[in-house]
Amino acid sequence: MLKMTNLSKVYRTEVVETHALRDFNLTVEEGEFVAVTGPSGSGKTTFLTIAGLLEGFTAGRYELDGVEVGALGDTARSRIRNEKIGFVFQAFNLIPDLNVYDNVDVPLRYRSMKTDERRRRIGAALERVGLASRSRHYPSELSGGQQQRVAIARALAGSPRLLLADEPTGNLDSQMARSVMELLEELHRDGATIVMVTHDPQLAARAQRNVHVIDGQVLDVSDEVRLFAAPAVAAA
Repeated sequence: MLKMTNLSKVYRTEVVETHALRDFNLTVEEGEFVAVTGPSGSGKTTFLTIAGLLEGFTAGRYELDGVEVGALGDTARSRIRNEKIGFVFQAFNLIPDLNVYDNVDVPLRYRSMKTDERRRRIGAALERVGLASRSRHYPSELSGGQQQRVAIARALAGSPRLLLADEPTGNLDSQMARSVMELLEELHRDGATIVMVTHDPQLAARAQRNVHVIDGQVLDVSDEVRLFAAPAVAAA
């Protein structure tokens, strides 16, 4: 599904060279739920943005769904990103001037999808996250947990092969965080491939596998499968 081999990412200015990732190796199989942990500045977010084709890399190889994406142009990368990858961000990234329905609709419009198909997908996604009755509400009229569920619905509507979550509970209280994690676990049980970046060890413990990143490298990979009867989620 996702395979990074000896990947590196270097940010350069006129006077400074920063190695965000170095000899980064990671494979995520289809249907896995992987938590990526590590201290601030360890390279977690850089990894996630590269995995989501939001930025390129300096050296190495990245295969997504059997396709080596490093050699692809911007148009091909954008198409793969739109059709195969779903994003859930800590800050929700909803458009404040659009209601819930239209927020979920935005990425589908970019795919030139017919109206009836878009309507079917949006309805199913909002039903899945328990917000079908809130489709005409605006983000400002929703709680933080509800906004994050809209973000998840937006990702689900595109039927992504890979769901990337960047600190998905970081802006939520403990009750809302628990609700969002339960939804991600439910999606995983239904076959979704999920990669979640988190600083919270209790959240990481609820994933199927943990990957620890430090100084831009994968330090330790735990293959131990964890039960979903995990401790309560602490406030982020």
